[in-house]
Amino acid sequence: MLMIRTIVRSEKVYDVMQGLLDAGYPSITKISVVGRGKQRGLRVGDVVYDEIPKEMLFTVVPNTDKDFVLRAILDNAKSGAEGKFGDGKIFVSAVEEVYTISTGERENDPSLPVKEA
Repeated sequence: MLMIRTIVRSEKVYDVMQGLLDAGYPSITKISVVGRGKQRGLRVGDVVYDEIPKEMLFTVVPNTDKDFVLRAILDNAKSGAEGKFGDGKIFVSAVEEVYTISTGERENDPSLPVKEA
C-alpha cells in the first residue's frame, strides 16, 4: 500500500477531494498547513509572506492504483491549463501496515493476527 500526501492551494482542496471521490477514493484526511516552496514565499509590495496557507491531504491506496489516483489529483489541483508556482506537491511513500482501531484488524494482510498487548 502507498500513502499519498498532497499539498495544494486552499482554493483547490475541494476540487481535489471531489475528484478523488468521483474516482472511487472517498477516504481522505485533511490538515491546514503553512509553508513555502522554492519561490521562498510571496512578495506583495514591500511585504513578504514567508508562510503561505495550504491544505495537506492524506490517502492510502493499493500500489496498483497509484497512477490512477495521482492522475485524479493532478487533474484537479493544477491552476489553469499550464499550472502556476505554488500549486503544490505530491509525496508518495510506502505503508508497511494498516490497522482499523475499532476491530484491531490488519487491513493490508488480514490473514496475520493482531498481537494482544
